[in-house]
Amino acid sequence: MPKYACSIRVGTSGYSYAEWLDAGFYPPGTKPGQMLQLYAQRFSVIELNYTWYQMPRAPAIERMGRLVPPGFHFAAKLTRYLTHEIDADQWRVHAAQYRDGIAPLIQSGQLAAVLVQFPPTFQRTPKNRQYLAALLDELHGLRTAVEFRHASWATDRVYVELERRGTALVSVDAPDLKGLFPRLNIVTSPDLFYIRFHGRNARGWRSGNMQKQFNYDYTEKELREWTEEKIEQMAGQSRNGLLFFNNHVRAQAPGNALAMIRLLAEQGLI
Repeated sequence: MPKYACSIRVGTSGYSYAEWLDAGFYPPGTKPGQMLQLYAQRFSVIELNYTWYQMPRAPAIERMGRLVPPGFHFAAKLTRYLTHEIDADQWRVHAAQYRDGIAPLIQSGQLAAVLVQFPPTFQRTPKNRQYLAALLDELHGLRTAVEFRHASWATDRVYVELERRGTALVSVDAPDLKGLFPRLNIVTSPDLFYIRFHGRNARGWRSGNMQKQFNYDYTEKELREWTEEKIEQMAGQSRNGLLFFNNHVRAQAPGNALAMIRLLAEQGLI
């Protein structure tokens, strides 16, 4: 039995990768359209990447929801038009379109969270603080989690404001590089804690090549640092936990995610 009432789900960031087929995670001959169903046989949650690249459409989202077994959940990354390519005159329109697109997941109870991921260039300036506040107002009613990539956001004033709004601060595991948001285990929402594992490939992180940036395989020691020193404490402060591995190269993400599930089970956390 779990030690806490917290429900923890572990998965990966994205699921449709050709290299996962080459690495043997998916059986030979698997088509892209079959990957979600196969993925859902191993995990109970997925973080959707494509909703960042393209605006989600309700019919497609509804079809995805029907492909998975009961109890499976989706975290959806917020569209890039609200985090990376912001149009001052159109962003509220884009927010409304996004909400309409993911509506089927809300209606079915399959939406685990909306991930609001900002780039390293999004620093804590008055203008950006005002935009973030307005954006979270626009997303009110959705379970949201905010990921910062720039270290300027690592301050108590930010954590207090997120806590006031009931918004989860995303904990990130990334390389120890100057200017990057640090590795923290701060919980700002009693409803959710959210962790993303990007890998610790310091040399490849700023290469501009995703295959190099996310090419990393976590050791069991590194995973235990999280389960024993951070996640146990976080689980005592929140009702739900989401853990996603984004080190997708060569199917390292699903391998690490399965190892994490095993370690959490050993500790009685799931």
